[in-house]
Amino acid sequence: MDTKWLAEKKGYYTEKAREILTQMSLEEKVTLMSGNYGMVQLMVDAMILHHYNKSPATAGGNQRLNVPQLKFCDGPRGVVSGNSTCFPVAMQRGASFDIELEERVGEAIGKEVRAQGGNYFGGVCVNLLRHPAGGRAQETFGEDPFHVGQMGSAVARGVQKHNVIACVKHFACNNQENTRFKINVTCDERTLREVYLPHFKDVIDAGACSVMSAYNQFRGEHLGHNGYLLKKVLKEEWGFYGFVVSDFVWGIRDTVKAANAGLDIEMCNTHYYGKNLVQAVERGDVPQAAVDEAALRIIRTLLMFAETPDPLPAYPKSLIVSKEHVALALEVAEKSMVLLKNEGPALPFDQAAVKKVALIGELGNTANIGDHGSSQVHPPYVVTPLAGLRKRLGSSAQVDYSIGKNLEQAKKLAAEADAVILVVGFTHKDEGEYTATGPLVSGGDRSSLSLHEKDLALIKAIAPLNKNTVVVLIGSCAILMEEWKASVPAILHAFYPGMEGGTAIARILFGDVNPGGKLPFTIPTDLRHLPDFDRFAEQCQYDQYHGYTRLEKEEHEPAFAYGFGLSYTTFQLSNPRFSTEGDRISARVHITNTGKRSGDEVVQFYVGFENSSVDRPKKLLRGFRRVTLQPGETREVVITCPIEKLRWYNPEAGRWELEKMEYQAYIGTSSRAADLLKGGFSLSDYPD
Repeated sequence: MDTKWLAEKKGYYTEKAREILTQMSLEEKVTLMSGNYGMVQLMVDAMILHHYNKSPATAGGNQRLNVPQLKFCDGPRGVVSGNSTCFPVAMQRGASFDIELEERVGEAIGKEVRAQGGNYFGGVCVNLLRHPAGGRAQETFGEDPFHVGQMGSAVARGVQKHNVIACVKHFACNNQENTRFKINVTCDERTLREVYLPHFKDVIDAGACSVMSAYNQFRGEHLGHNGYLLKKVLKEEWGFYGFVVSDFVWGIRDTVKAANAGLDIEMCNTHYYGKNLVQAVERGDVPQAAVDEAALRIIRTLLMFAETPDPLPAYPKSLIVSKEHVALALEVAEKSMVLLKNEGPALPFDQAAVKKVALIGELGNTANIGDHGSSQVHPPYVVTPLAGLRKRLGSSAQVDYSIGKNLEQAKKLAAEADAVILVVGFTHKDEGEYTATGPLVSGGDRSSLSLHEKDLALIKAIAPLNKNTVVVLIGSCAILMEEWKASVPAILHAFYPGMEGGTAIARILFGDVNPGGKLPFTIPTDLRHLPDFDRFAEQCQYDQYHGYTRLEKEEHEPAFAYGFGLSYTTFQLSNPRFSTEGDRISARVHITNTGKRSGDEVVQFYVGFENSSVDRPKKLLRGFRRVTLQPGETREVVITCPIEKLRWYNPEAGRWELEKMEYQAYIGTSSRAADLLKGGFSLSDYPD
């Protein structure tokens, strides 16, 4: 299903839904708005089977009138139901900066949702990475709204190609975990519109047909009851066509408030809707029209997806963890790991010279694919770094492994090895969806952005013993490295790399794959360069600046800039040109692979606002393109951006406005000045 088809069919399915509504009782309409995944089954799945959402969670439906049920499968790193393909976490996929690749991931997920019996994917998570301590950082794509919107749109398009409803979540300002059920977030209207909503609108404009509200409060009202965001902004201003579901179990706190605010379906079980909603309508506390609108949105969306011809003749179980999907999971892992440092160069390791490898660290032999909360995927296997290295090297090299607890043993292995790989970082116990008790216990928001003391001790002890030492970082996003990064020649950020992660790590370290991932976040040198973050806060005020915009405003150099990532080859950019072409800005540049290996580079286009009459960031990302070049190859890269994306929100006027001025333009390979070529363009004569 695409947006053009959707536009053509809107009227037809609206009328069809209205006709069905005339045949329904109030109780039947309310049933459509009610989840069926009861608390008993939820607890059995989570506490006994250790597999939340083991099969699709259903809601609504009406057999008498042929309205299908909603069949929910969570995400976003794959299908939570069953034993599905586990892709790298969304943050890592964001590091690919590859829209086409992410759409292919969406397609694979859509196929597996169908094969698992579902029709709804609850895994298009686009909450911004406001601060890297955020517990569910791994579920989103990065810190920049433009980039997050592009990547979220891609996975939503891919999922919906296979007639699976894509749900974008958590709407909105949901950026920390431990106090997610009660924290009250406030921000001014301009910050809301320019920073915390644009990526949601991008995904909805791309055709996503469902939205999930968040647990937290915004301006004193829980998001499940927040009529300003759910009705005025989402449905009225943005013209959202689909339906809104609550976050599970605790997403609604009041029947009347939720129904009147435009919350269409209570998920995943029914507590405040059902008979309580029927009674609220009968008392006159909730207008019949509110229920009718919700039911209409649900019916037309479900029918539209059910009746659209499928691109495949069938969706058999054989699609799940198919060879094609496993290969795609590996491809994504390989294209998204970020090489942060490579002095010497230490990497790639020369297999002819490396006959003995020391792999050190508890995470070197841990099936570590991310959070154990609602995003946990259950693949049939996981390739650990140890398994990946031994498979890759075979009999050509000996791989010795030490968990690292016996420091003297680890030091001996390192001293005798031709290459040392230290695998350090985090697990679901350190960061993830926060649950206080039971088998789903996760770390919530991170308590520190530094490595654990045991990891720091390993690096301090091992690094001086072998000049061929690489640190492989496991974790969702930014890790502070100032106290140790100078002591090792090479650092690879591997994130939570999915079921084939160990294979990808081995292939990158030994040069089968040239790393091309780029940081979708900024790594600071000092925690004080980030916004304030209290993981136990019950009130939080957001301002306009975080990530690279904050560091640039306050003139702090990052340890590693947004968009940064090294390669085993080198690239040179030349001849930048910027111009206005109709309703778009065009950026052009020549890029040449000046090295001896084929490789990928991500060309990034930023627009500067130094001449603005209002407070604006120094520059903002407004386009990117990943390209593959052979040695010596030169290519012209063209990136365009709608002029609409340059507007600022004027809260006094209540509208988006375009400044008629000279804009700076930058094109290059990261957000730092040294990696950018500068130019400019004028919108002084652009019509209103």
